[in-house]
Amino acid sequence: MPAAPTALRCWPTWAALAGCTSFPADYRHPVLVSSTDGVGTKLKVAFLTGRHDTIGQDLVNHCVNDILTTGARPMFFLDYFATGQLNPSVLEEVVRGMAAACGENDCALIGGETAEMPGFYQQGEYDISGTIVGVVEKEALLTSREVQAGNLLVALESTGLHTNGYSLAREALLREWTVDTRLPELNDTVGNALLAIHRSYLKIMLPLLDKPWLRGCGHITGGGLEGNLYRLLTSGQRLAIDWEAWEWPPIFQLIQQAGKVETSDMRRTFNLGIGWVLVIAPEGLADLEAYLQGEGEAYKIIGEVQ
Repeated sequence: MPAAPTALRCWPTWAALAGCTSFPADYRHPVLVSSTDGVGTKLKVAFLTGRHDTIGQDLVNHCVNDILTTGARPMFFLDYFATGQLNPSVLEEVVRGMAAACGENDCALIGGETAEMPGFYQQGEYDISGTIVGVVEKEALLTSREVQAGNLLVALESTGLHTNGYSLAREALLREWTVDTRLPELNDTVGNALLAIHRSYLKIMLPLLDKPWLRGCGHITGGGLEGNLYRLLTSGQRLAIDWEAWEWPPIFQLIQQAGKVETSDMRRTFNLGIGWVLVIAPEGLADLEAYLQGEGEAYKIIGEVQ
């Protein structure tokens, strides 16, 4: 039983899907970019809280960000939902979240697959994954730009853990508190803080993708800052990160304290409040700062490439 698709809108890059015969003239050499991912053990928090309206948004936004690192804009998304015994109301919540995020990211949820496998999943549990396809002009691929020594690392904030590090986070926090415990440090319950929606960086990035001073972007997921930024470097280059340039949000401080987690493990596992990093040439800093400040977007310069 496929997930209910949303209606396609004739946005230019949806050429084939919308019934057009080719990509528009401004895409002379279109490159399709795809990614498949899941949300990991963040699902366990959804099961414990009984909240399923955010998980679908996490999934879509994570995938959008992954292809955005190449400069690609999303076109369409497909989902996979698997469970032991289907609960239609849970499926509806999850798919509603996917549809909402697809709308916010200007992409179409064109369908999916729902699998019922009795005896395979524990009662009340399910798994989801998603596949996204986007497009970018070949000459505009961010992955073809050269990162150079002296390039700056400009960080944009995350909205919590996003979709990584939940096994460690649950081990640390849920042996001390329950998902319903309200903590003054969080000004919310533990469960709600852990379910904070994985942010999409598409809208803030769109006006920047063609800037000549933009050399690369990193989506900070599993592996932390270093694990995700080192893949942008060439042989002989290194990252000089100023770890004191920002303060960890309270959720990460609580995880470290409650779980007695080494700082090195925190850096490898979590985004620590930074969900996206732009690698830019220094001459673009004033332009970038003016834009981000005008958009009310918080940012930090957290280091450079050496």
